[in-house]
Amino acid sequence: MIKVMFFARVRDLAGCSAVEIELPMEGATVADVRRHLMGLNEAMSKALAADDISAALNQQQCDSSQVVASGDEVAFFPPVTGG
Repeated sequence: MIKVMFFARVRDLAGCSAVEIELPMEGATVADVRRHLMGLNEAMSKALAADDISAALNQQQCDSSQVVASGDEVAFFPPVTGG
């Protein structure tokens, strides 16, 4: 089981701030988790469809090829700007 968190407009579009899911497959990556979530319903699909969505694994920003393990936390969020 992994916890998936959503922030800012991703959270607004998904309609929730977090979900817990079973890993879609052994050796799943952040990209696999994203694809799995997008297949759950239209709201998740819209929330995660944008190309500029960033991800973090266990509170460290990562790329989509990072492997996810049971017990991990994945977060999806729009680009962060400074200022």
